[in-house]
Amino acid sequence: MELSDLNELELSNIGEWPVIAKAVIILFLCALIGFAWYYFVVSDQLKRLDAVVAEESTLRATFEKKQDKAANLEAYQQQLVEMRESFGAMLRQLPDKTEVAALLVDVSQTGLAAGLEFELFQPSGEQNRDFYAELPIRVRVNGAYHDFGRFISGLAALPRIVTIHDVKIASPSAGNGAAGQRLVLDATVKTYRYLDETSVE
Repeated sequence: MELSDLNELELSNIGEWPVIAKAVIILFLCALIGFAWYYFVVSDQLKRLDAVVAEESTLRATFEKKQDKAANLEAYQQQLVEMRESFGAMLRQLPDKTEVAALLVDVSQTGLAAGLEFELFQPSGEQNRDFYAELPIRVRVNGAYHDFGRFISGLAALPRIVTIHDVKIASPSAGNGAAGQRLVLDATVKTYRYLDETSVE
C-alpha cells in the first residue's frame, strides 16, 4: 500500500480497506479508549488510592501509639494510684481552716525553742491560689547564727508544709564579728491551707 492509496479510502467502505489501514485505525481507537479510560476512571482511583495510603499510615501511627499505651496500661494504672496517694499525702500536709491557728503557734514555738527572740510576728491576709490558700507571715527574730539554722530545721520538721522566703540576715550594729554576736533575721514564712470546694467558690 502506498501513500496515494490513502486518498482513495472511504469511511463508508471500511470493510474493504487494506489490513495495514485497518490495523492503524484499530490501534488509534484502542489508544484513544485507553487514554479516556485512564483519564476518566484510573486517575481518580489513583488519587483516592494515595489518600487511602496516607490515611492508612496515619491510622497505623495512631494504632501503634494506642497499642503502646495498652501494653503499658498496668504500669500507668499503678503510677496513677501512686500519684493519687502522693497527692493525698500532700493534701493532708495542708491544714484546714481550723488548724491554721495551731500551725501559727507551732511556728512561733519553733522559733522560741531554737533560742530566738521575736521582734515581729505579723500574719498577712490569705492569698487564694488554684486549690490552696497561702498565708504569709512576716517575722523578725534575733539570735545567734546557729539558732537561725535550728529554727529553719524545726520549720522543715513540722508535719505541715511551711516554707521560708526573702531571708535577710543582718547585724543590728556594726560589730567586730565575734562568735557570740547577735544577728537579726528578716524573712517571710509561708504556710498553706487546702481550699475545699465551698472555699474555692
